[in-house]
Amino acid sequence: MKNKILVSACLMGFKVRYNGTEKARLNTVLEQWQQEQRLVIHCPELAAGLPTPRASAEIAGFNGDQVMQNSAKVIESTGNDVTAHYQLAAWLALRTALDSNCIVALFTDKSPTCGSQYIYDGNFSGVIKQGEGVATALLRQHGIKVFSENQLEELIGWVENWDKENAIL
Repeated sequence: MKNKILVSACLMGFKVRYNGTEKARLNTVLEQWQQEQRLVIHCPELAAGLPTPRASAEIAGFNGDQVMQNSAKVIESTGNDVTAHYQLAAWLALRTALDSNCIVALFTDKSPTCGSQYIYDGNFSGVIKQGEGVATALLRQHGIKVFSENQLEELIGWVENWDKENAIL
């Protein structure tokens, strides 16, 4: 049995982002993996009970590791502290990955949950910075490799290499 890939639902065309949109990144390899039932499509924020649409949220000043350690907060553009919702989203993403035998994830960048290379700076000014969201941080802490949608070719190469190295003879 091949290991699975956790994928942000918005990247698979589901309109689950905070503003009710999607960020579809379908290509032939993702379609093949989907046909092989290797993809586990998941939106951590919806799993945690957040609605669509919802207010945009950013990690105030830090990144996902600090949020998971309770030393930073996730704040909505309305000023509401939604840290607990986003921590729950991270734990649910991890549970889904572990329960589904996912070894790697493909997440959407800049998200306070799924960002793997970049997140917004926490000031709602549109400025991005290097960092990771809460789910990415937690997955990485548990040995799950996370790629952004901008690293799709890198992910494909990584999975192909992993499959070759771990082929059952």
